[in-house]
Amino acid sequence: MIIPYQQIPQGTLNALLEEFITREGTDYGEVEATLEDKVAELTRQLKSGEVAIVFDPALETTSIVPARDLKGWEDA
Repeated sequence: MIIPYQQIPQGTLNALLEEFITREGTDYGEVEATLEDKVAELTRQLKSGEVAIVFDPALETTSIVPARDLKGWEDA
């Protein structure tokens, strides 16, 4: 199920983005970006439609996926 980010209260959205960013170690190149910068970039990607928030009711998990991978989530 796709969850429109606009329907998530701002504090909850920020916590969700921070949890997603820190969930797994990532490599941002030679210069590590701050958590604030990463949240801002992910927010930009949500607003532009590059990524979306999805909820899997069977697993009770939330994730952020690229728009190209959304097929099948519309009806979930």
